Amino acid sequence: MFNYITLGSNNVGRSQAFYDSALAPLGYRRLESHDNMIGYGAVQPLLYLMTPQDKQAATNGNGTMICLAAPDRAAVDAFHAAALAAGGKDEGGPGIRAKVHENFYAAYVRDPDGNKLSAVCDKAP
Repeated sequence: MFNYITLGSNNVGRSQAFYDSALAPLGYRRLESHDNMIGYGAVQPLLYLMTPQDKQAATNGNGTMICLAAPDRAAVDAFHAAALAAGGKDEGGPGIRAKVHENFYAAYVRDPDGNKLSAVCDKAP
């Protein structure tokens, strides 16, 4: 359904430090770097961070969230820890969200620009 996702950033260098750290436990890495844009993925960039083209401040939307697939629960834990260590804010620590289903293991953070991210493993342990 998606070709790629773009999130706005007011400081691409700060975003790079955060995403390099937070996405590594999930198996994603920086595949593109330009003055005002960086791209992450496993094989091709699927998540971009960039300064808005209209030169206005980047903002985040209430209720907007990017959910990233994690290979296992340990990767969800590592994502959450890495994101917080890299300047992210906790929006819900690693754990089962039984309201979704019995194996929905997720963690939630906000990046330094306020964008909300989640890492999820929904496989049985």
